[in-house]
Amino acid sequence: MPCPTIRNMTELAVSVIVPAHNESAGIGRLLRLLTMGTSDAEVEVVVACNGCSDDTADAARAFEGVLVVEIPDASKRLALEAGDAAAHHPTRAYVDADVAVSRRDLMILVGTLTGGVLAAGPERRLSLGSSSWAVRWYYDVWQRLPQVRAGLFGRGMIVLSPEGHERVRGLPSVMSDDLAISEAFADSERAIVQSAVVVIECPRTVRDLVRRRMRIATGNSQLDAMGMRSAASRTSVSDLLSIATASPALAAKVALFVAVTSIGRLLARRRIQQGDFTTWLRDESSRG
Repeated sequence: MPCPTIRNMTELAVSVIVPAHNESAGIGRLLRLLTMGTSDAEVEVVVACNGCSDDTADAARAFEGVLVVEIPDASKRLALEAGDAAAHHPTRAYVDADVAVSRRDLMILVGTLTGGVLAAGPERRLSLGSSSWAVRWYYDVWQRLPQVRAGLFGRGMIVLSPEGHERVRGLPSVMSDDLAISEAFADSERAIVQSAVVVIECPRTVRDLVRRRMRIATGNSQLDAMGMRSAASRTSVSDLLSIATASPALAAKVALFVAVTSIGRLLARRRIQQGDFTTWLRDESSRG
């Protein structure tokens, strides 16, 4: 294969922004994958530590070539802004600190940003080996939802072309940032790339799953109030009925899915009424 031209290398260069709040137990896995091996392009990794009380920053600095920025506030939004300000390449990738994705898969996504595609996401592989049966049932339904299969959200990683990045920069600050980004692009402008895979650690307990659902319900409510969520991104009764009628086993799983989702919405109601769209409820059971 001929060596890539300087022009091609410039086009493939990417800055990876990793917001991290107390992620020292697991961030090494991601950074090892992103810095391992070589590619025909420059990959800049920026870890934006926000309000950390552990040694996340030191753990990230242990990897050669990783740039670390630190801010005092525990805010994902401010971390993303700080990471963006420190990054140099117009093509951007936003990656959650608790997922696993390789440098190779990152570059596959970057290479997809052609022909009108402004945003790309990987195929997700859910790690459920340590999760309870109820959590596994929930995700068996969740993965079958049409909007989950087609959307960029819930993948722990989104890659944006320079034009896509400029569009996203104009979005208001919201809790469900990945859903807001997904909704900012038409179907023809975004791509889910099956040859690129991200591994996502799922909650181990129903309690942690409900915490995650509370955050999602709060973020969805915020987007609804701002008119930023389309009907296509919502879970409909027809979607659930289609899954439930596929088999008796799935019918029971759909019932559990509805119960968990409803509990999450109910518990999030007070936060929504108080306008609390900044408190980040995260799953601790899958970290480390």
